[in-house]
Amino acid sequence: MNSVAVVCYEGAYDWHQDWQQRLSHAAPSDTARGLFFNGVLDAVRTLGGEALVKRCHEACGQDRFLDFYSYPVSMQLRIISEAMQTLEKRYGGPEGALRQLGRRSALDLLESAAGKMMLRLAGSSPKQLLASLPSAYRVSMSYGQHSLVWTGPTSGRLIMKREFMPHPVHAGVVATILEAGGARTVRVESRQTGPLDCECDFSWL
Repeated sequence: MNSVAVVCYEGAYDWHQDWQQRLSHAAPSDTARGLFFNGVLDAVRTLGGEALVKRCHEACGQDRFLDFYSYPVSMQLRIISEAMQTLEKRYGGPEGALRQLGRRSALDLLESAAGKMMLRLAGSSPKQLLASLPSAYRVSMSYGQHSLVWTGPTSGRLIMKREFMPHPVHAGVVATILEAGGARTVRVESRQTGPLDCECDFSWL
Protein backbone atom coordinates (compact mmCIF):
# COMPACT_ATOMS: atom_id res chain seq x y z
CA MET A 1 0.00 0.00 0.00
CA ASN A 2 1.26 3.48 -0.87
CA SER A 3 1.59 5.83 2.10
CA VAL A 4 2.83 9.27 3.07
CA ALA A 5 3.99 9.65 6.65
CA VAL A 6 4.67 13.10 8.03
CA VAL A 7 6.90 13.71 11.03
CA CYS A 8 5.07 16.51 12.84
CA TYR A 9 6.46 19.78 14.10
CA GLU A 10 7.21 19.91 17.81
CA GLY A 11 3.85 20.48 19.47
CA ALA A 12 0.73 21.24 17.47
CA TYR A 13 1.36 22.73 14.03
CA ASP A 14 0.14 26.33 13.98
CA TRP A 15 -0.04 27.13 10.28
CA HIS A 16 -1.07 30.75 10.96
CA GLN A 17 2.22 31.34 12.75
CA ASP A 18 4.17 29.32 10.18
CA TRP A 19 2.70 31.32 7.28
CA GLN A 20 3.47 34.66 8.94
CA GLN A 21 7.08 33.56 9.43
CA ARG A 22 7.38 32.45 5.81
CA LEU A 23 5.89 35.72 4.55
CA SER A 24 8.33 37.69 6.68
CA HIS A 25 11.25 35.93 4.94
CA ALA A 26 9.90 36.35 1.40
CA ALA A 27 11.69 39.09 -0.55
CA PRO A 28 10.36 40.63 -3.81
CA SER A 29 13.14 38.78 -5.64
CA ASP A 30 11.82 35.40 -4.43
CA THR A 31 9.72 34.32 -7.40
CA ALA A 32 8.27 31.20 -9.01
CA ARG A 33 6.87 30.51 -12.46
CA GLY A 34 3.17 30.92 -13.00
CA LEU A 35 2.79 27.21 -13.75
CA PHE A 36 3.30 26.50 -10.04
CA PHE A 37 0.66 29.08 -9.13
CA ASN A 38 -1.74 27.56 -11.66
CA GLY A 39 -0.96 24.11 -10.30
CA VAL A 40 -1.85 25.20 -6.77
CA LEU A 41 -5.03 26.91 -7.98
CA ASP A 42 -6.06 23.82 -9.96
CA ALA A 43 -5.45 21.75 -6.85
CA VAL A 44 -7.58 24.16 -4.81
CA ARG A 45 -10.31 23.94 -7.46
CA THR A 46 -10.32 20.14 -7.30
CA LEU A 47 -10.18 19.98 -3.52
CA GLY A 48 -12.32 22.98 -2.57
CA GLY A 49 -14.34 24.21 -5.54
CA GLU A 50 -14.55 27.28 -7.75
CA ALA A 51 -15.74 29.66 -5.01
CA LEU A 52 -12.58 28.93 -3.02
CA VAL A 53 -10.43 29.59 -6.10
CA LYS A 54 -12.10 32.99 -6.49
CA ARG A 55 -11.29 33.85 -2.87
CA CYS A 56 -7.67 32.82 -3.46
CA HIS A 57 -7.39 35.18 -6.44
CA GLU A 58 -8.79 37.98 -4.32
CA ALA A 59 -6.39 37.20 -1.47
CA CYS A 60 -3.30 37.46 -3.68
CA GLY A 61 -4.59 40.36 -5.83
CA GLN A 62 -3.93 38.61 -9.16
CA ASP A 63 -6.65 37.56 -11.63
CA ARG A 64 -4.55 35.13 -13.67
CA PHE A 65 -1.07 33.66 -13.93
CA LEU A 66 0.93 33.03 -17.10
CA ASP A 67 2.78 29.71 -16.90
CA PHE A 68 6.25 31.01 -17.83
CA TYR A 69 6.08 34.41 -16.17
CA SER A 70 7.56 34.79 -12.69
CA TYR A 71 5.51 36.02 -9.73
CA PRO A 72 6.45 36.76 -6.08
CA VAL A 73 6.25 33.68 -3.89
CA SER A 74 4.42 35.84 -1.33
CA MET A 75 1.38 35.62 -3.64
CA GLN A 76 1.54 31.84 -3.53
CA LEU A 77 1.71 31.92 0.26
CA ARG A 78 -1.41 34.10 0.37
CA ILE A 79 -3.23 31.73 -1.99
CA ILE A 80 -2.50 28.72 0.19
CA SER A 81 -3.26 30.61 3.39
CA GLU A 82 -6.72 31.47 2.06
CA ALA A 83 -7.32 27.91 0.85
CA MET A 84 -6.24 26.39 4.16
CA GLN A 85 -9.16 27.93 6.02
CA THR A 86 -11.45 25.59 4.08
CA LEU A 87 -9.22 22.63 3.22
CA GLU A 88 -7.94 21.88 6.73
CA LYS A 89 -11.53 21.16 7.79
CA ARG A 90 -11.97 18.69 4.92
CA TYR A 91 -8.68 16.82 5.12
CA GLY A 92 -8.12 16.18 8.80
CA GLY A 93 -6.14 19.29 9.72
CA PRO A 94 -3.48 21.49 8.13
CA GLU A 95 -0.92 18.77 7.43
CA GLY A 96 -3.48 16.59 5.64
CA ALA A 97 -4.61 19.58 3.58
CA LEU A 98 -1.04 20.50 2.66
CA ARG A 99 -0.25 16.93 1.58
CA GLN A 100 -3.34 16.92 -0.64
CA LEU A 101 -2.27 20.23 -2.18
CA GLY A 102 1.15 18.74 -2.88
CA ARG A 103 -0.35 15.66 -4.50
CA ARG A 104 -2.76 17.58 -6.72
CA SER A 105 -0.10 20.14 -7.66
CA ALA A 106 2.28 17.33 -8.69
CA LEU A 107 -0.41 15.74 -10.86
CA ASP A 108 -1.03 19.07 -12.58
CA LEU A 109 2.72 19.53 -13.11
CA LEU A 110 2.99 16.10 -14.72
CA GLU A 111 0.13 16.95 -17.08
CA SER A 112 1.87 20.15 -18.23
CA ALA A 113 4.25 20.29 -21.19
CA ALA A 114 7.25 20.31 -18.83
CA GLY A 115 5.84 17.39 -16.87
CA LYS A 116 5.19 15.33 -19.98
CA MET A 117 8.79 15.90 -21.03
CA MET A 118 9.95 14.70 -17.60
CA LEU A 119 7.85 11.54 -18.00
CA ARG A 120 9.19 10.86 -21.50
CA LEU A 121 12.81 11.28 -20.42
CA ALA A 122 12.36 9.09 -17.35
CA GLY A 123 10.64 6.26 -19.18
CA SER A 124 9.41 3.73 -16.63
CA SER A 125 12.00 4.60 -13.99
CA PRO A 126 10.72 6.15 -10.73
CA LYS A 127 14.32 6.99 -9.83
CA GLN A 128 14.97 8.94 -13.01
CA LEU A 129 11.66 10.76 -12.76
CA LEU A 130 12.32 11.89 -9.20
CA ALA A 131 15.92 12.78 -10.08
CA SER A 132 14.58 15.40 -12.50
CA LEU A 133 12.68 17.23 -9.74
CA PRO A 134 15.58 19.41 -8.43
CA SER A 135 16.28 20.60 -11.99
CA ALA A 136 12.62 21.46 -12.46
CA TYR A 137 12.77 23.53 -9.28
CA ARG A 138 15.96 25.31 -10.36
CA VAL A 139 14.58 26.50 -13.70
CA SER A 140 11.21 27.51 -12.22
CA MET A 141 12.16 29.30 -8.99
CA SER A 142 14.57 32.09 -8.12
CA TYR A 143 15.03 30.84 -4.55
CA GLY A 144 16.04 27.75 -2.65
CA GLN A 145 18.43 24.86 -3.00
CA HIS A 146 17.04 21.39 -3.77
CA SER A 147 19.19 18.28 -3.83
CA LEU A 148 18.77 14.50 -3.82
CA VAL A 149 20.86 12.01 -1.87
CA TRP A 150 20.36 8.34 -2.73
CA THR A 151 20.65 5.97 0.24
CA GLY A 152 19.88 2.81 -1.75
CA PRO A 153 18.56 1.61 -5.13
CA THR A 154 15.02 2.57 -4.15
CA SER A 155 15.48 5.01 -1.28
CA GLY A 156 16.82 8.49 -0.73
CA ARG A 157 16.34 11.95 0.68
CA LEU A 158 15.20 15.21 -0.89
CA ILE A 159 16.89 18.12 0.91
CA MET A 160 15.46 21.63 0.57
CA LYS A 161 17.06 24.84 1.83
CA ARG A 162 15.24 28.19 1.90
CA GLU A 163 12.06 26.62 0.58
CA PHE A 164 8.82 28.51 1.21
CA MET A 165 6.38 25.61 0.98
CA PRO A 166 6.01 23.52 4.20
CA HIS A 167 7.29 19.96 4.28
CA PRO A 168 3.86 18.21 3.99
CA VAL A 169 3.45 19.79 0.55
CA HIS A 170 6.72 18.23 -0.59
CA ALA A 171 5.79 14.87 0.93
CA GLY A 172 2.71 14.87 -1.29
CA VAL A 173 4.74 15.91 -4.33
CA VAL A 174 7.42 13.25 -3.84
CA ALA A 175 4.89 10.44 -3.29
CA THR A 176 2.95 11.41 -6.42
CA ILE A 177 6.07 11.71 -8.59
CA LEU A 178 7.23 8.25 -7.53
CA GLU A 179 3.81 6.74 -8.16
CA ALA A 180 3.68 8.34 -11.60
CA GLY A 181 6.99 6.63 -12.37
CA GLY A 182 5.52 3.24 -11.50
CA ALA A 183 6.78 2.87 -7.93
CA ARG A 184 4.78 0.70 -5.54
CA THR A 185 4.58 0.60 -1.74
CA VAL A 186 5.77 4.20 -1.63
CA ARG A 187 6.66 5.69 1.75
CA VAL A 188 7.62 9.30 2.38
CA GLU A 189 8.56 10.83 5.73
CA SER A 190 9.01 14.60 5.86
CA ARG A 191 10.21 16.97 8.56
CA GLN A 192 11.12 20.59 9.15
CA THR A 193 14.84 21.16 9.77
CA GLY A 194 14.86 24.97 9.94
CA PRO A 195 12.56 27.98 9.49
CA LEU A 196 12.67 27.53 5.69
CA ASP A 197 14.42 24.15 5.46
CA CYS A 198 12.98 20.65 5.25
CA GLU A 199 13.74 17.08 4.17
CA CYS A 200 11.78 14.17 2.73
CA ASP A 201 13.00 10.61 3.19
CA PHE A 202 11.43 8.24 0.66
CA SER A 203 11.48 4.61 -0.39
CA TRP A 204 9.55 2.23 -2.62
CA LEU A 205 9.50 -1.36 -3.80
